[in-house]
Amino acid sequence: MAIWEIISLVVYGATILLGLPSNILALYIFYCRARIRLTPNLIYMINLCLSDLVFILFLPLKMLEKGKMDWTMPGFLCPLYNLIHFGTIYTSACFLTAVSAGRFLGAVYPLHYQAYKKPCYSCLVSVGIWSLVGFHGVLLFALETSRDTSSSLFAGNSSSCYHNFSEDQLALLVPVRLELSVVLFFLPLLITAFCYAGCIRVLVGSHLHLRKKRRAVRVAVATLSVFVLCFGPYNISHVVGFIYGEDVWWRTVALLPSACNAFLDPLIFYFLSSAMDDGIVQVWRSLREKYSSIRMKIVLAHGKAKTQQGDSGIA
Repeated sequence: MAIWEIISLVVYGATILLGLPSNILALYIFYCRARIRLTPNLIYMINLCLSDLVFILFLPLKMLEKGKMDWTMPGFLCPLYNLIHFGTIYTSACFLTAVSAGRFLGAVYPLHYQAYKKPCYSCLVSVGIWSLVGFHGVLLFALETSRDTSSSLFAGNSSSCYHNFSEDQLALLVPVRLELSVVLFFLPLLITAFCYAGCIRVLVGSHLHLRKKRRAVRVAVATLSVFVLCFGPYNISHVVGFIYGEDVWWRTVALLPSACNAFLDPLIFYFLSSAMDDGIVQVWRSLREKYSSIRMKIVLAHGKAKTQQGDSGIA
């Protein structure tokens, strides 16, 4: 097994171990807060959690493929897995952009934004993001099946899934990858950078407490860092592949940081926000109250049983 295969297994395993509990915790916190007051950014964060969770739940298939070095699973799982694996990467990027846009509008245009700050609009935006990414995935399948190629992109042979492309396949695949990168990564990156730059500019000139200003700057820097470091290498490989007209060898290596995004989102982005801090405190208090209530019931039941035994002994 090659060194990069071993590194891939380690990265994917760490993503599952770190990302699954942290995203479940974040999703539970956001659910509790949504029951109290549903806000647009809360809707985007819930969708971001769901996207990361779906990505994580399908990672064992990727680990199985890396471990066996070949695709030995049923053929129908190959296109399904790739649609979910790559689709959730881009949905996460788009929802990070949606969060940044919401914060920008709330900071720069607070009065105008109040008129459109309705959950129904955010739900429509969320549906639009899922639909846009899904459309690109379905479009890729449709284009691939419409070409008279000797093999399929997603099941080229019995031991390959989305690997070892022919010249005809690359002629189709390389431009589509570039379009995916431009529409679903580079454009959202520009929007995210613009929005957080605007937020920081407004916050610096505001009368907020210095601690809150620093927290907001940390969130902005962390989000942009995750965006660039996690999604950048993989999408840059698409640009390089388009320039040279080939499937660059380091594309699978560049895909690894994208997997890390699934656990970096809650660990860096969520936990830096005051909302998450308050949510963790609320969850801890709720669990402690439930534990105390259960413990009290057990003590009362035990005491009642002893009393009944004493009464029966006297009788």
